[in-house]
Amino acid sequence: MPRLPPPTERVAARRRAIGEQIRAARLYANLTQEAIALRIDMTLSSYNRIEQGHASPLLDTLIRIADAIGVPLAELVREE
Repeated sequence: MPRLPPPTERVAARRRAIGEQIRAARLYANLTQEAIALRIDMTLSSYNRIEQGHASPLLDTLIRIADAIGVPLAELVREE
């Protein structure tokens, strides 16, 4: 499989922003990273990489995270 080029700065910045929005929603819901990772059947380290903006999650994973936190998907990916 061909390797993808590194993300542009805009893409990397948006990925970090989405990770921050996920973290804020999780904290507002008073949930730990471990609780979310367990709810979505993901390792804690993989989930942490999403929140830190180091991993690019699939849409299905973002939907599962939103459901686990109890927020609409749009809240996690909105641009401010």
